[in-house]
Amino acid sequence: MNSKALFLGIFTVGIWGSAFPAIRAGLQGGYSPGHLILIRYLIASAIFAAYALWPGVKFRLPKKGDLLKIAVLGWIGISVYHIGVTFGQQTVAAGTAAMIIASTPIFSALIALFILKERIGLFGWIGLAIGFIGIGIITLGTAGPSFQISKGIFLLLMSSLATATLFAFQKPLLTQYSSIELTAYFTWFGTMPFFIFSPGLFSGIQHATMEANISALYIAIFPTAIGYVTWALALNAGKASSVTSILYIEPVFAIIIAWIWLSELPKIISIIGGTIAICGVIVVNLLGLKEHPVPEKNPSVEITS
Repeated sequence: MNSKALFLGIFTVGIWGSAFPAIRAGLQGGYSPGHLILIRYLIASAIFAAYALWPGVKFRLPKKGDLLKIAVLGWIGISVYHIGVTFGQQTVAAGTAAMIIASTPIFSALIALFILKERIGLFGWIGLAIGFIGIGIITLGTAGPSFQISKGIFLLLMSSLATATLFAFQKPLLTQYSSIELTAYFTWFGTMPFFIFSPGLFSGIQHATMEANISALYIAIFPTAIGYVTWALALNAGKASSVTSILYIEPVFAIIIAWIWLSELPKIISIIGGTIAICGVIVVNLLGLKEHPVPEKNPSVEITS
């Protein structure tokens, strides 16, 4: 991997990882989860609209026959995903949330196996087992002495399944549209359901702390818009398989930034579980794929937390 691709890849994964503590900061600073989601995606939608309308930019409208599929994938991959991530982080630490979301390829492999009827080999099954053991340990680590599993964990697992669905079913669309066009469509359709959170939005902004407002602005501009651009540049500058391997360290950035910014660290058992889950992802993506290909997450159109 050349130095340009490495720098852009690490920069992108760093700002994607920072989104998890930024969400926590917004929630702790007075934003309700719904208002934080809405303000973030109103800004992101405006950024993509400005790009689409920019003089000289060739931005194709979706074909009539693709509209429903694009809309449904936007609602699942953006609406469901971000509702789960943001509401889930009310009770789950930023680093723990990042580790759960990093397990998305495990769910992608299951979708490939049971819905797309693709096959995985022995190492693929071993990777899946390792991944779910890790997820189980994370879940137990957040359950506490009463062993009551946090609602936040369920919401984050829902988000992971939602984004895996987007990754698995968007691939045919990538042959017809550029990744930035698809990202814009998913963003616009995905923003629509968030208007249910609009009552009290302006009052919520006024009563939020300065840090919370800066956090909301940050996650709208950097992880959502700028992160997409720098990731696309990284993929163009280097070999895709090498660049995407950088995604494995995203939870590390989330944990370090949350520790510095929020003085927040996941429990040791959650870190152990997250490490095991990511090892499972690596086994599925590297060893499992050598036997039988399975859909891997397509980071060129990913909009992470």
